[in-house]
Amino acid sequence: MGELINVVLRTLFFYFFIILLYRIMGKREVAQLGIIDLIISILMAELVAISIEDMEKSLWVTILPLSLLACLEIILAYISIKSRRFRALFGGKPSLIVCNGKVNYQEMIKQRYSMDDLLISLRQKEIKDIEEVEYAFLEPNGKLSIFKYNFFKNKSTYPMPLILDGEINQKTLEYLGYSKNWLNQKLALRHLSVNDIFYAFYKKNKIYIITNGEI
Repeated sequence: MGELINVVLRTLFFYFFIILLYRIMGKREVAQLGIIDLIISILMAELVAISIEDMEKSLWVTILPLSLLACLEIILAYISIKSRRFRALFGGKPSLIVCNGKVNYQEMIKQRYSMDDLLISLRQKEIKDIEEVEYAFLEPNGKLSIFKYNFFKNKSTYPMPLILDGEINQKTLEYLGYSKNWLNQKLALRHLSVNDIFYAFYKKNKIYIITNGEI
């Protein structure tokens, strides 16, 4: 009976302790799990399960590594915000799966994303036909973001990111058929360099820029 009570008490303790840790790490951890977030969550679950099963071990043997994982997650999240390269390396980048109503099979193969996966995601969004989709992005967390055609099926121009956090998006330039020299020349006309720019995107043959001084 005493062992059963200890199991219940440990379970309740870790339940509220994990809630506290996730509150400290931020709401983003609950709403969206990236690769790092998923690994942290799995490790936390395993540590708690081991602690509940092994009653002879002190609670501190589990509390300390759980707290360490929470601190690690906060530090990595901070680095991810500050460094786009770190974010891309560990968090991944969105992939353009459907562009202007056409399926990008090469990108699907690269991401190991099958047609069945695509069709399942479309059905979950209550989309019957792939021809209804103008753009679809496979996000780093595995979800598919879908932009449908308007009622008249007029083509809309999706804002293509050129520069983010002072780094040029080479894929966008390649897709548009431009080079880095072209982009640098456009920036020079505005007396700007890549390092001056927080975010820049291309839409309807124009470059829209947000400089570091505007944020």
